[in-house]
Amino acid sequence: SRLHATDVTSSSFRLLWPKLLSQDTGYYSLEYGPRDNPAGKRTLQVSGALTSLLLSDLAPETTYQVALIPESNVHYFPPQSTTVTTLPEEISPVQVLISESGPRSFHVSWAPVLDSVASYQVLYGPLPGNSVQVLQVDGRHNSTVVEHLAPNTTYLVTVTAIYRSGKERSLSAKACTQEGEHKE
Repeated sequence: SRLHATDVTSSSFRLLWPKLLSQDTGYYSLEYGPRDNPAGKRTLQVSGALTSLLLSDLAPETTYQVALIPESNVHYFPPQSTTVTTLPEEISPVQVLISESGPRSFHVSWAPVLDSVASYQVLYGPLPGNSVQVLQVDGRHNSTVVEHLAPNTTYLVTVTAIYRSGKERSLSAKACTQEGEHKE
């Protein structure tokens, strides 16, 4: 068993390593930094009692070079190293636009469209109220039409991006349908 990473996100990962030292026999020097920026290297001293550590505040979509150097006062242990690549940044929808509002429908669009999104969920329901309808939209699309609505009603529309990693990010907007007698 060697130094390796788990729980990798866009800004953190957890390092795990075999128990080589104890509290009394030494400590570890941990060096890590972006592989293509040696000047960005950081060094930490880690208690010999530990066998894992969470590194955070990392840059997204970056490959980190990590070296664990056991500083033992009893035995020599060779340094262990690994590389870990953080995930791409997951950005929430930054914009939800309502357009082409009619008495019974409106058009919802959003941005940005990201490769890391598997699908979008569009939830909508009248305000006030708690009846909510859900539309599933493929991750390649950035708009949909919501239909079969009541005229002259305010709706809360929430667009949720569902990322391939399983994470979700949401943004809401309000939409009003037109009064029924004004045919658009």
